[in-house]
Amino acid sequence: MKQLSVYFLIFIGIFAIISQAQAQLIEKAEQLLQTASNEPRSDSFPATIADTLTVEARHRQDSVRLQEMALQLQEMKLNEIVLRTELDNIRNLKTTDSLKRAEQRHRIDSLRALTPGIPVLVGGDTLFTLYAKRGGHSALDRADMINDILLKIGKERSLHRDSVYTLESEYYIDIMYGNKVIVSITDQDALWQGTSRRELAEQYVPILAAKIKELKEEHSLLQVAKRAALFVLVLVVQYLLFRLTNLLFRKLRRQIIRFKQQRLKPIIIRDYEFLNTHRQGRILIFFSNLLRYIVLLIQLMFSVPILFAIFPQTEKLALKIFLYIIEPIKMVLKSIVEYIPNLFIILVIWYCIKYIIKGIQYIANEIENEKLKITGFYPDWAQPTFNIIRFLLYAFMIAMIYPYLPGSNSGVFQGISVFVGLIISLGSSTVIGNIIAGLVITYMRPFKLGDRIKLNDTTGNVIEKTPFVTRLRTPKNEVVTIPNAFIMSSHTVNYSASARQFGLIIHTTVTIGYDVPWRQVHQLLINAARSTTGVLEHPKPFVLETELQDYYPCYQINAYIKDADQLAQITSDLHQNIQDIFNQAGVEIMSPHYFAGRDGSTTTIPEDYLKSK
Repeated sequence: MKQLSVYFLIFIGIFAIISQAQAQLIEKAEQLLQTASNEPRSDSFPATIADTLTVEARHRQDSVRLQEMALQLQEMKLNEIVLRTELDNIRNLKTTDSLKRAEQRHRIDSLRALTPGIPVLVGGDTLFTLYAKRGGHSALDRADMINDILLKIGKERSLHRDSVYTLESEYYIDIMYGNKVIVSITDQDALWQGTSRRELAEQYVPILAAKIKELKEEHSLLQVAKRAALFVLVLVVQYLLFRLTNLLFRKLRRQIIRFKQQRLKPIIIRDYEFLNTHRQGRILIFFSNLLRYIVLLIQLMFSVPILFAIFPQTEKLALKIFLYIIEPIKMVLKSIVEYIPNLFIILVIWYCIKYIIKGIQYIANEIENEKLKITGFYPDWAQPTFNIIRFLLYAFMIAMIYPYLPGSNSGVFQGISVFVGLIISLGSSTVIGNIIAGLVITYMRPFKLGDRIKLNDTTGNVIEKTPFVTRLRTPKNEVVTIPNAFIMSSHTVNYSASARQFGLIIHTTVTIGYDVPWRQVHQLLINAARSTTGVLEHPKPFVLETELQDYYPCYQINAYIKDADQLAQITSDLHQNIQDIFNQAGVEIMSPHYFAGRDGSTTTIPEDYLKSK
C-alpha cells in the first residue's frame, strides 16, 4: 500500500510539472506577441539615412529576439519530452511491479502445496509458520533464532510483556521487545500468508506477547521453587522404592532358603544327580537377584527422565534419555514381531529335516541289526552312511535357513561368514584330509571295532574309529592314536578278519640238527601244536621246512586258531609245548648253534628230562 501511494504522488508531481511547463510556454508566447504588437509603427517612410539605419537595427533586434524565443521554445519542448518520458517510465514501472507481484503470488500459490513450512516451536508450542527466507537465513534458521530470542526474553525479569511493539521500515516490519528484534516481517512472508505486512505483524504481536508472558511465569521464582520441591519429592519417592524393593527381595531370599531346606529334592537323570538341593537353591537365589536388578533398572528408567523433565533447562535431555531407553526396547520388540514369520519358516524347515533324519536313522538301525538287507550294502556301512546323510541334510537346512536369519543381508554378517570360511579353508587342509580318509576307510572296510590289526610296526585292537583318527590298544595296554590319513598311506594287516572266516595261521620256526630224522621232527612239532590251547583240530597243523642251513634245517610249524585276540598267548604256549615235547623225546633244539662232535661235555637237554628217562 505504501508503494502504491508513493507511485501516485510521483505521478501527480510529474503531471503538475508538465502542466506548469505548458502554462509557462503559453505565457511566454503571449508575452512575445504582446511585445511585438506594442512596438510603434511608422506609416511614412523616412527620407533620411538615420531613419533608414534605425529601421534596419530594429529588424536586426527583432530577428535576434525571434531566434532567442525559438531557442527557448525548443528547450521547453525538450523538457516536455523528458518529463513525458519519465512519466511513461513510472507508469511502466508501476505496471511491471504489479505484474511481478502477481507472478510471485501465483508461484507461491503453486509452491504452497509442496512446501510444508517451518513451524516456530517455543516450549513445545507452535506459534506460527515461516515459509520464506530473509537475507542469508533460511526459514529453519529464522525459526531457531526466534526460539532462542523468546527463551532469553522469558528468563529476563527487567522488562514486561507489554513491551512488544512493531517498528516499520520501507521493506519490512520488525516486531520488537524492548531493543531486541523478535522477528522481521517481509513482503515475502506476507505473500506466503496471503495478506499484507501490517496485517501479518498485527496477527503475530498478541501471539508473541502471550508466549512471553507464559515464559516469564514459567521462569519465575515461584515456579523454580515448585520444581525444586518436586525434584526433592521424586528423589525421596525413588529412595523409598529402592528400600521397599530391597526389603521385599530379602524376604524372597529367606523364603527360597526355607523352600530349599524343606521341599526341594535333587534332580536325578538316569542315576546321575544333575542338580542337588544346594545348587538348585543357588540358582533360585541368582534369578531372584537378577529380577531385583531388573526391577531397580525399570524404576530408574522412569525416575531419571522425570527428574530431568522437571526443569526446562534439562527437559530436552530428559526426552533424549527417555528415547535412549525406549528406542532400543521398541526396536527389539519391533524386530521380534517382524521376525515372527521368518521364525515360523525356520521352525517348519527344522522340523521337516528332523523327522527326515529320524526316518533315515530308523532305516540305518535296521540295516545295522541285519533286519533289513540290501545287496552290496554291508551292515557296518549303515551308521557311517547315516552320519554322512545327516551332515548333508543339516548343511542343506542351514543353506535354507540362512536367508531368514536376522542380519543375513547385512554386509558385516556376510563379511564375517566369508572370513570364517576362509580361515576354515586355509587351516583345515589336514583335518579335511583326515575326514576324507576316514570316509574312504569306512567304505574300504579294512577293519572294524574290536579287530586285531597291525599298522606298520603297531599291533593292537581297534577300540575307536572317528572321522579324524583311529585308536588301537596294544597287547601291552598302550593306546595308540593314528591319523586316518596315515592309515590310508600304510598297509594294514587284519588278524581278526582271517580268524573269523578261515582261521588264522600262527607259525614259528625251530632249527634241529641233521642227526635227527625230519619225520620225527615233523611229528613232534605237530604234537606240540595239538597240545596247545586255542589251536584248532581242523584244519590240521602242518610243518614246512623253510631252509637247509649248513648245520641244521629250519622247520616251521603252522597251526590254525580262531581267537586273534589270544594270538600272543597261543604263540607263547606253542613255544612252551615245543620245548616240552622235544625235551621229552630227547631231541636237542640246535638254536643257538651247537656242534655235533662230543668231547665229553653234557647234552643240552635239561637234567629233569634225563632223570625222567
